[in-house]
Amino acid sequence: MPTPLPRDFLFGTSTASYQIEGGVTAGGRGRSIWDDFCDRPGAIADGSSGAVACDSYHRWDEDVELLHGLGVDAYRFSIAWPRIQPDGAGPANAAGLDFYDRAVDALCKAGIAPFATLYHWDLPAALQAKGGWMARETAERFGDYAALVADRLADRVAMWIPVNEPVVATLFGHAIGLHAPGESRGFEALAAAHHLLLGHGLATRSLRAEGVAAIGTANNHTPVHAVSEADEDVAAAALYDTIHNRAFAEPILLGEYPNGMGDGMPGPVAEDLTVISSPLDAYGVNYYNPTLVGMPGSPGTAAARAAVPDQQVQLEVPDGIPFQLVPVPAREYTAFGWPVAPECLTEVLVQLRERYGDRLPPVHITESGCSTHDVVEDGTVHDEARIRYLDQHLDAVADALDAGVDVRGWFVWSLLDNFEWAEGYTQRFGLVRVDVEGDQQRVPKDSYAWLRERIREIRSPG
Repeated sequence: MPTPLPRDFLFGTSTASYQIEGGVTAGGRGRSIWDDFCDRPGAIADGSSGAVACDSYHRWDEDVELLHGLGVDAYRFSIAWPRIQPDGAGPANAAGLDFYDRAVDALCKAGIAPFATLYHWDLPAALQAKGGWMARETAERFGDYAALVADRLADRVAMWIPVNEPVVATLFGHAIGLHAPGESRGFEALAAAHHLLLGHGLATRSLRAEGVAAIGTANNHTPVHAVSEADEDVAAAALYDTIHNRAFAEPILLGEYPNGMGDGMPGPVAEDLTVISSPLDAYGVNYYNPTLVGMPGSPGTAAARAAVPDQQVQLEVPDGIPFQLVPVPAREYTAFGWPVAPECLTEVLVQLRERYGDRLPPVHITESGCSTHDVVEDGTVHDEARIRYLDQHLDAVADALDAGVDVRGWFVWSLLDNFEWAEGYTQRFGLVRVDVEGDQQRVPKDSYAWLRERIREIRSPG
């Protein structure tokens, strides 16, 4: 058994603006790339959008009551850039700032520390029309936007996270086109990766200038394993590890790109890396599952693909990409088809400490959770699979602490069932069920009650 978590361990939950807010035309909000992407036929699994979502724009106080009842210390939410700057530039939209001002006040009044993410993928559509994250100007405008928000909220937000999961925005949004803006550029998408990282650095400098309390990250990390010990498969796995993990951690933590990647990045890369590597107070890790990788067409890859259960979705990579992702064999899978592998969260955390040593700030698990096949019974949801998942992953965090990793907090994804990007409303991650097809009524699940009691146990003296 791992050592019990310390009594001052930080507990929270996470959400994102486009996934929960709704109110896409309220308060002067401009259009985002996700509004446009959802209009594309076939882009979203169920044809839905975040136009209403959980309606948190109008139900924020209700969500705060749920957070207070849960007993968490912090709430990680995101600010919709199109609410603050409808066109992605210029003066702030007063109604947008007022909304988040009230939102932060409500959290503080309830004794919940606000953790604000500035960008969780809802880029103003007007900036996409000028090139989006493929253009350097977007990173520069992001620094301006950060200053506007911090000028209003710096005195109350406990932690600022400039960019959520730049790797996912790059790979899914610009390399293979599964997310907004729906571009399939392959390796050309690395320009977007650099500009997202530059945006992180410029926003960090803007936030520091406003005297904010603390700044962190929310980087998606996955342990990458080769399908076999063959040199070609090991090399393919190492390349994917570089692209998914190291290319987004090392510019921030070390001020350099791994394996010469900086040679292909746009702009004055050396100068940009000085900005990107501005010091941080925390390093956020979003973890969901490990990744199995081989060389396309190799014997090891063919054998691994043949062993995949029929119900597991196989992600096909475009021609010319020198690695193939293969679903990981597991004892259990989430409703999304992701393998349940809590030991790999420990692996990720230990690997970060081993790779970066003293350059790694204290760590928060900024997202940890799963989708399950929820069924309403007796007016609630008995989500034993989610409870088991969360319990195992919290133990994995304790194992990382035992191994010497300085982990300070854990945020469950997610507080609410919400709009799950390209999957629409077909995947439910929430501790609280939301009737997204009806009146957005909130119903706490069994996992909500479990987490409330787990927090109380850890807080209890003796």
